[in-house]
Amino acid sequence: MKLQRNLLGLINLIIILFHPVMNQAANPVRPPFYAYENDAWVDSVFQSLSFDEKIGQLITVAAYSNTDEAHTQSILQQIAENKIGGLVFFQGGPVRQAQLTNKFQQASKVPLLIGIDAENGLGMRLDSCISYPDAMAIGAVQDDSLVYQMGKDIGQQCKRMGIQVNFAPVADVNSNPKNPIIGYRSYGQDVENVTRKAMMYALGMQEENILPTAKHFPGHGDTEKDSHKTLPVIPFDKTRLDSLEIMPFHRLIYAGVGGIMVGHLDVPALDSTGTPASLSKPITGQLLHDELEFQGLTVTDAMNMNGAKVDGRPGTADVMALAAGNDMLEFVTDPKAAIKAIEKAVKRGKITKEEIDQKCRKVLMVKRWAGLNNWKPVKTDSLYEDLQKPLYHLTSRELTRHSITLLQNKGDLLPLQELDTLHIATVSIGRDYDTVFQKALGEYMEVDNFHIDKNAPRKALQELLPQLKNYNLVIAAVNNFWMTPQDNFHLTQLQLDATNIISKMNNSVVVLFGNAYAANAFRDLNDARSVVMAYQETDDAESLAAQMIFGGIAAKGKLPVTLNQFFPAGTGIQTKTLGRFSYTIPEAVGIDSHYLEQRIDSLVNIGLTQKAYPGCQILLAKNGKIFFHKCYGYRTYNDQIPVKPSDIYDFASLTKVTGPLPALMKLADEGKFNVDDKFSKYWPEWNNTNKANIHVRDILAHQGQLEAWIPYWRSIVKPNGRFKHGYIRHRPTRKYSLRVSDRMYLNHSFIDTIYSDIDKSPLLPKKQYVYSGLTFYLYPQIIANLTGEDYQKYIHENFYGPLGASTVTYNPYLKYPINRMIPTEDDTFFRHRQIQGFVHDEGAAMMGGVSGNAGLFGTINDAAKIIQMYLNYGTYGGKRYISEATMKEWTRCQFPENDNRRGLGFDKPLIDNSEKTIDEAYPAPSSSTKSFGHSGFTGTFAWADPENRLLFMFFSNRVYPTRNDRKLYELNLRPRLHQAVYDALKRGLKSEGEEQKHVIKHSQKNGLDYLSGENPPF
Repeated sequence: MKLQRNLLGLINLIIILFHPVMNQAANPVRPPFYAYENDAWVDSVFQSLSFDEKIGQLITVAAYSNTDEAHTQSILQQIAENKIGGLVFFQGGPVRQAQLTNKFQQASKVPLLIGIDAENGLGMRLDSCISYPDAMAIGAVQDDSLVYQMGKDIGQQCKRMGIQVNFAPVADVNSNPKNPIIGYRSYGQDVENVTRKAMMYALGMQEENILPTAKHFPGHGDTEKDSHKTLPVIPFDKTRLDSLEIMPFHRLIYAGVGGIMVGHLDVPALDSTGTPASLSKPITGQLLHDELEFQGLTVTDAMNMNGAKVDGRPGTADVMALAAGNDMLEFVTDPKAAIKAIEKAVKRGKITKEEIDQKCRKVLMVKRWAGLNNWKPVKTDSLYEDLQKPLYHLTSRELTRHSITLLQNKGDLLPLQELDTLHIATVSIGRDYDTVFQKALGEYMEVDNFHIDKNAPRKALQELLPQLKNYNLVIAAVNNFWMTPQDNFHLTQLQLDATNIISKMNNSVVVLFGNAYAANAFRDLNDARSVVMAYQETDDAESLAAQMIFGGIAAKGKLPVTLNQFFPAGTGIQTKTLGRFSYTIPEAVGIDSHYLEQRIDSLVNIGLTQKAYPGCQILLAKNGKIFFHKCYGYRTYNDQIPVKPSDIYDFASLTKVTGPLPALMKLADEGKFNVDDKFSKYWPEWNNTNKANIHVRDILAHQGQLEAWIPYWRSIVKPNGRFKHGYIRHRPTRKYSLRVSDRMYLNHSFIDTIYSDIDKSPLLPKKQYVYSGLTFYLYPQIIANLTGEDYQKYIHENFYGPLGASTVTYNPYLKYPINRMIPTEDDTFFRHRQIQGFVHDEGAAMMGGVSGNAGLFGTINDAAKIIQMYLNYGTYGGKRYISEATMKEWTRCQFPENDNRRGLGFDKPLIDNSEKTIDEAYPAPSSSTKSFGHSGFTGTFAWADPENRLLFMFFSNRVYPTRNDRKLYELNLRPRLHQAVYDALKRGLKSEGEEQKHVIKHSQKNGLDYLSGENPPF
């Protein structure tokens, strides 16, 4: 894929260097189907046809796969009686169309040329197929190699569907904002940009032996009429037409593009008779064929359109179209009448027999080039899957990513920085629910969502505005308006007023999800602090616009059309990423998503079946890109509430590396904490004890001779299970303020008891690796002593807030509804209730829920931000939190000579991990020696591998309903899942090698040879 991008980048550069003046010495490249000009199959078929059948080869009729049997029979009748040459499919579904294609092909004497009008992909016409971004969005893309890849993708999909012709690309230069039929279907108003985009799309399809037909010659971009309804007039002189409307077609001809569609357009400067271009010999014959030297297949626009209507008997327009120079007629409504009229025209000398023969041979050459000489039925098995290949989705997503355009950015507001200073409201102006855009914004930090339905009463806006005053940033998305300009894009007055009012607020970002020209409907849009153009309302556009706002991706697009004095064509502020997460699909990091998901799903399902956990989440990131985040199962075994991405989990011991550890590393950077000091320096209570000379490094590496744990809860429980006097109350008081569950409050003095028990605890006989959490109870107080700040406040202000890890918190019940939290154990020995929203660990609970060993909660997405910061060796979102040197020191294995794998606080792979089997390994055998992470008793796990730039996160509540269930460990599922990701990385994309071969082949084909010559045509 990288080679492909590099080669196409070179092609892109050469195209950009086109000179606008025609070089008369150069000759057009002949379309590729001329390789079969003297082909035996073409000769054989041609000789077998009667004259009527030769005429029939020039006719296509419309076909639909969403209609009834009567329609199917009518097509079969046309094939049998009129021997038509092709079909153009419109609405329907892929399997139904494939079945009809097979039926129609089997009924035809000569294989039919199957066409489709799929400008932005098969999804434009068929359900269950991909729609790539609209042309206006693609016009904003600066990397034209992506457009070439789109052409290849669509070509492959057409081929899989048994289609040989796509009536695309649109090569019209849209210079009229009021254009009712082209508009967003055009790549824009700049000739060079339109030419590059159309050429790359066309040549990409042609590489897959799918015939492109650039349209609508000589140019439909500057009209205010729809040729479906009437005959538009193009009133410009020849000089203007040559330099604007005609230029893209001229260059496409010289590039060897195989097909051109002629539009139903009245162009007085080219034909003063008022005859539509499609029926005009001066335009189609003399200009297109003789002057511009086009030798490819010339096709009319649909002959059923009102723009092609002429006076006379049935078939008159069809005769005129062929006489004008067209080779094939699209969407003929009465083939029988057309054939009779053409026969008469030949007899009368209006068309010669040789011209019919020449056109027929050209159609047969196209069919031979497209492989119809060896036609095989379209296989419907796995058709949906083949049309929905993830690589196709990646191309579409990349096009959308590159199209997002930042039109205005006063004070460099975007991408957003200093997240801890922001209080954000998001508003959907047009929808009455949380949109994909709003949810995507919420991935980066906590935002409050508001909505106004486009048809809501005025009162809705009046009620909203006072609420927005409580925020220092408002991000407004304009949703749910038309892509065509009729009735002001169907924007309601409420949408206009809401957008204008929000635009004038001090801090506002406005994002338009639709036709860029709609921006002119908003009077005060230019007053907004930032304006983002997303061009369309798709899931990808909404997600990626949000990612750009937060710096997960860069703004790369440039406006392809002029909107007004504030936003001329070419406007586009380029930004850089901030190093925050971006969200994508596995193929974006070189992984086959089907393979990965199959491996992950099968392993997770083993755990679900074996009841290792009721549900779980897995989040994977590579190179800072989250490429997989999937939820499985339910919160409990009652199977009532499915696991959701927004669920809040008990981190358990993952707290150690996400709570006190970042604070300690920061303090180490500031010279306030040194791991080579004695621990007693920071905890003076250890002076004059058996622990006075233990060093911090040994303690953080878990070889400080400390006991593993102390069951504090047992000291307050009688043998009969009741609590001892003076410890627990069911209501809070000043004295009983440590809340350990919903109706249990512990005497506040017990914290001192915990500290004392740790201070007095015995030491192990020798220095060896024993995992101990005892000092983690002490770190919050140590951090508070060193900083002079409350521990919770300190870590929030210095880490969670700036990171956007909004949900990471202690005692989450104080901030979030209890139903957002995943339940853990059904505690039958201490709290005697189901634990939900309160820390599972009894010791942390007896610290009031705030401890260094356990107690943090949050979503997997927010936890991942902290671990990704570690993986980046201390940076995230353009901000450094911890020095690289400190990160590397704390995450290296400290005492391998003692067979101790631990870093400082961080867990590390087993010393001989790469030699372990998957049953014995921890974590994955393929994880590098530089990797590190931590696990949590409740079923959480986070692992960072800087060498492979890989982040692995697994969250579950495996202790539900009891901690005695150890199947997660017994099955060794987390290392197995972890290894599956490495296996997927090693396997890569199966088609990558083939893709590279295609590109190398393409760069050598004659379609682009002239671009690298010393004497290019332009």
